[in-house]
Amino acid sequence: MAKMIIGGEAVDSVSGERYEVRSPATGEIVDTSPNGTVEDARRAIAAADLAFKTWSKTPPAKRAEILARAEHVISEHEEDLACTLTLEQGKTLREAKMEIHRFCHTIKHYAGLGKSLRGGYVPMLDEKRYGMIIKKPLGVCGAIVPWNFPISLMGNKIAPALLTGNTVVVKPAGTTPLTTIKVIELFHKAGLPAGALNVVIGSGRSVGEEILRHPKVRKIGFTGATSTGKHVMAVAAAELKHVTLELGGSDPMIVCDDANLEAAVSAASVGRFFNCGQACLAVKRLFLFEKIYDEFLSRLCEKVKKLRVGNGLDPKSTLGPLHSSGQRQEVEEQVQDAVARGARVIAGGKRPEGKEYEKGYFYLPTLVVDVPDEARMLTEECFGPALPIVKVKDLSEALAKANSSIYGLGSSVWTRDINKATIAAEQLEAGYTWVNSAQIIYDELPFGGVKQSGLGKEHGSEVLDYYMETKSVVIAIE
Repeated sequence: MAKMIIGGEAVDSVSGERYEVRSPATGEIVDTSPNGTVEDARRAIAAADLAFKTWSKTPPAKRAEILARAEHVISEHEEDLACTLTLEQGKTLREAKMEIHRFCHTIKHYAGLGKSLRGGYVPMLDEKRYGMIIKKPLGVCGAIVPWNFPISLMGNKIAPALLTGNTVVVKPAGTTPLTTIKVIELFHKAGLPAGALNVVIGSGRSVGEEILRHPKVRKIGFTGATSTGKHVMAVAAAELKHVTLELGGSDPMIVCDDANLEAAVSAASVGRFFNCGQACLAVKRLFLFEKIYDEFLSRLCEKVKKLRVGNGLDPKSTLGPLHSSGQRQEVEEQVQDAVARGARVIAGGKRPEGKEYEKGYFYLPTLVVDVPDEARMLTEECFGPALPIVKVKDLSEALAKANSSIYGLGSSVWTRDINKATIAAEQLEAGYTWVNSAQIIYDELPFGGVKQSGLGKEHGSEVLDYYMETKSVVIAIE
């Protein structure tokens, strides 16, 4: 029976209420979870505030040692954690293991930066005066994490926050709290001090709002929908909190007529259908040059039809269910909207048939062509296994259509022409661009969106500045 972790202790909600966490594949109960309240959020914030007094004074190298130990302990439990993640989220076991591995890589990466935290020294500001630049942790940080990648996206927030001396209150999505709890238990097993990392489970209206509004919380790291991100930013403004927002995306993939088609087709398939298409950085709009359009479609259809939809626990499954009934319905409606406007479905476009699919939120991998510009699949974020495909004449048209979106998270271009690659890299309105590469995020590079896809950066050494205050000091000497 799952419990929240506050001040290093496994606890129930003060209300005593619990709710059922169910499998998206079968509808069966995986476990029950505490249903937290505002009071529980306040308890966690108070525990984090108390722990900050000592954790912030712990030498960075010591903090890094604890993070490194935690990474080692968590990696030893990969199988169990991946199984729990598949049960509550729906993704395949292979994808769940990749997520746990991704999380461990992030923790290990920031642990490796423990001895690299630096301030600054400015000589001779004036006669007999010099300057110092001091970096200080912010305090208590709130990490609000979505259901699609609940562990790796938590790692993006807690690793830099803890390394720089902050303490954290994590609020996972209500449908995916179980793996998060296990991971945070393992952090404490590895020696993380009580209160440095807490998890409170509850609704956004109660627990989430309290984290946003509480004056002791000085930073909010949020990943989720753009509409919710705007609310987070508005509420945080009342206390002038620091915010990092990683929001929605409608990532374009441009394939030029000189591209390596085999590699590009593979990247389009994986980029759209990994985690059943429920990824901020998924390929969500595909723009193909006229010359290679038919051949690309033929190859992509062949690959997509080989994907096997099924329960994520089945090792033969390559595509699990969507996470919820509402999520599947939204994708279905977006596809129906495109068809009503003249588009054609050339693969998928419906729920799979069979008894094994009846209780889960399954949907076949779907390809849609002749999609008009005003279709919802192109104007909104399509968060599921459906890909709109658009024919373009040249790079100029592709870039214009790609940049027409309100979003600007990721993007990719496939070409052997360095001139085209350079133009696309410079002109694509996105925070991340891959050239002839699958959509893989690297901890070494800063990541964050532009336009309505977010604010601030995660990953890279740059993220450390988002968890520290910069203080200037002038010292006069006699």
